[in-house]
Amino acid sequence: MKSSTLSREVLRSEPARHQQESESEAKVDGETASDSESRAESAPLPVSADDTPEVLNRALSNLSSRWKNWWVRGILTLAMIAFFFIIIYLGPMVLMIIVMCVQIKCFHEIITIGYNVYHSYDLPWFRTLSWYFLLCVNYFFYGETVTDYFFTLVQREEPLRILSKYHRFISFTLYLIGFCMFVLSLVKKHYRLQFYMFGWTHVTLLIVVTQSHLVIHNLFEGMIWFIVPISCVICNDIMAYMFGFFFGRTPLIKLSPKKTWEGFIGGFFATVVFGLLLSYVMSGYRCFVCPVEYNNDTNSFTVDCEPSDLFRLQEYNIPGVIQSVIGWKTVRMYPFQIHSIALSTFASLIGPFGGFFASGFKRAFKIKDFANTIPGHGGIMDRFDCQYLMATFVNVYIASFIRGPNPSKLIQQFLTLRPDQQLHIFNTLRSHLIDKGMLTSTTEDE
Repeated sequence: MKSSTLSREVLRSEPARHQQESESEAKVDGETASDSESRAESAPLPVSADDTPEVLNRALSNLSSRWKNWWVRGILTLAMIAFFFIIIYLGPMVLMIIVMCVQIKCFHEIITIGYNVYHSYDLPWFRTLSWYFLLCVNYFFYGETVTDYFFTLVQREEPLRILSKYHRFISFTLYLIGFCMFVLSLVKKHYRLQFYMFGWTHVTLLIVVTQSHLVIHNLFEGMIWFIVPISCVICNDIMAYMFGFFFGRTPLIKLSPKKTWEGFIGGFFATVVFGLLLSYVMSGYRCFVCPVEYNNDTNSFTVDCEPSDLFRLQEYNIPGVIQSVIGWKTVRMYPFQIHSIALSTFASLIGPFGGFFASGFKRAFKIKDFANTIPGHGGIMDRFDCQYLMATFVNVYIASFIRGPNPSKLIQQFLTLRPDQQLHIFNTLRSHLIDKGMLTSTTEDE
């Protein structure tokens, strides 16, 4: 009887003993998920210090903190807008370089937060591996872009032709090298922490690099597809802040307590009007509406073309209800202005959710800003959290409603085929055009 009772007690205690052993092993191997979360919550990062230039501090010393912040944000916003106009004037190549610089800075800000939150300064190789993976992903994405838009240059140079032909294999090989380096860097006391940071790096790459690549693709469709969406997001950010500052009373979302319904609605209407006006002005200039192409003769980018119907004034009938109000029966506008309504609506209604997402991210790790790069505005990522979401929408919008088959891309692919394949396609196309009545058959054809 005693032996049976003793055996039952041993059986009952066995699972508990195993659980204790597994927990002790987990503590030896590395932190548990709950440990990491509690550490992140209990050890918040220090709030960014006041980095306002001393000149502004002295000039605004008599103002309250609310109005001081308003003036600081306003002055720095005007400075950034002026810088934006300058880089647009410098042309598409400078714009692409700026996009790359912004991408690298955003990646640095998010990765630095990961290092600080998880106290991963001493992880072997990991800072090097993070930047190596950034290099690999950029090589993959931008190598595809170079092949698409610089086809003649690539075909002209033997090393570039080889790199283009085996681009995906080289990209995969580079990633495998980084993967193997990560596996070799694993150490027993940091297992979980290393995998946390491995996932952190890859999610950051997905958010930052992919979106910046889409921004450049939008730029190649025409600078108007780059400038108008970015400007709509900037306008919405400014006008929502202005309406919220002066009229805001009703909180919008708990993630951002300073956001109000008044600012959200006022920003929406102001952005739609702004988008219509900006689109009307820009649609009349070829340098904005023409696709960005590489000229092999001059080894430079060109933006000269015959504007498509999208950028030619057309007359539209106004609905009867609106006619009775404004007294107009028709209105002349560019078709692109209609598309700008979709772009500005997305920038006003959905774009802010990128900011809310960033606010939730910062609250999760108890930080005020991603960095303190721009006084009164935080880091670069704080200014581009909505832009990345907008870039994806514009790329999808162009692919769904604007872009058709590109003859130049088809010709590029045709020229890479073998001579017998080219001849087969030529004969097939000629027969098709003869059947359509667009070409007349000759005696030789018959």
